[in-house]
Amino acid sequence: MYNTVMARPRHIDTELVSKAQAALRNAQTAEQLRMAQAVVLPATMNYTLEQTAAALGVGRTTVVRLQRRFRDCQLVCNGSSRSWGGRRKALMSVEQERGFLAPWLEQATRGEVLVVSPLRAALAQELGRPVAASVVYRLLERHGWHKVAPDTRHPKSDPQIQQEWKKNSRKCWQKS
Repeated sequence: MYNTVMARPRHIDTELVSKAQAALRNAQTAEQLRMAQAVVLPATMNYTLEQTAAALGVGRTTVVRLQRRFRDCQLVCNGSSRSWGGRRKALMSVEQERGFLAPWLEQATRGEVLVVSPLRAALAQELGRPVAASVVYRLLERHGWHKVAPDTRHPKSDPQIQQEWKKNSRKCWQKS
């Protein structure tokens, strides 16, 4: 015989459901409508998360996210949607990073080579903790810095002269 695990009983907040029903009538975007429906359908129609997800055309986890966002944003966000992006683990603000890079910017504008290892050591000292090299590379990329690589050909080279040399050069080299 299998041991069946009972799910935790659902708690339905009647005040939240009434706010969601009002939001259904006043929704201005599809996202606002979906958030309100994610709360109303399970409460009034006794839908499971899977049934609600099928009715809304989203995944089961998205229903839980929509419900949470409706609860969190009901009073705070005024219905505006939040994005998933952002720098959630930022070590410094963009302005602080810009100030940190200022001395190296002067060095780079003078045409000097910027080496990442001293920059990494200075960043670690600034933050008071060790940082990976990838952190420095992402910092530089965020501020529009890029690696300047040597060109693939010499600036004074002439392709026509090179072709002429290839045609007229000796095929066999002899030791003199």
